[in-house]
Amino acid sequence: MNRPARPEDLFARLDALGVAHATTAHKPVFTVAESTGLKASLPGGHSKNLFLKAKNGALFLLCALADSVIDLNAVAKLIGAGRVSFGSAELLLRHLGVTPGAVTLFALINDPEQSVRLILDEGLFAHELVYFHPLTNEASTAISLRGMMDFLAGLGRTPIRMAFGPDGSPRLID
Repeated sequence: MNRPARPEDLFARLDALGVAHATTAHKPVFTVAESTGLKASLPGGHSKNLFLKAKNGALFLLCALADSVIDLNAVAKLIGAGRVSFGSAELLLRHLGVTPGAVTLFALINDPEQSVRLILDEGLFAHELVYFHPLTNEASTAISLRGMMDFLAGLGRTPIRMAFGPDGSPRLID
């Protein structure tokens, strides 16, 4: 793998696509719980991003609204992945070029082979702005939903879209 993209590489890519973005620096956050205070000052949909590995070796990035409840066993069954677990730090770095705590939709910039399948939570689409780490957990970057989809299209990505019920049960969105 080539050198993983840095935040400035990501911002240049967003600029080249005409995707408006605004980044707010903050202390490093490693969990959704640690980012609670931050969310209050940044209106929009905040994300949690899960790097998953299926028993058969398939890799997935699940990007969801931060407060979504997710039944991972049901997600795995719905997408035919068998059992899933969290991918290792080594796999995460190899395939998405980021470290634990910095998992983000934007890390797909480091996966031109598309070895990681993207799953998007429909809950994100209820917000005009959505926030993801810009390849580091020391900042949050806001983009519009349109900008998010333009970024993904620029990478040739078509996400699997899911909606999650209050109990975390998923359903596919066409």
